[in-house]
Amino acid sequence: MIKTLTFAVMHFSVAFTVAYLLTGDLLVGGLVALIEPAINTVAFYFHEMAWSMKEKIRSVGESTVSGWVAVQSEGAGR
Repeated sequence: MIKTLTFAVMHFSVAFTVAYLLTGDLLVGGLVALIEPAINTVAFYFHEMAWSMKEKIRSVGESTVSGWVAVQSEGAGR
């Protein structure tokens, strides 16, 4: 949990610093530091959903191919 909290502090600090250096505005830096991680969190959720779907499709495809190969192998011995 401490690692997560220190990462969050680092993330906010980087986001604030970059936005502040680009704009010279403390308010913009603060808003970006709050909004960007929130948007990233939502984006990460959808990324994980897509990745999970890809893995499910891949595992179904592999089991289908394995089943087809087994059936073909059984037929070849006749």
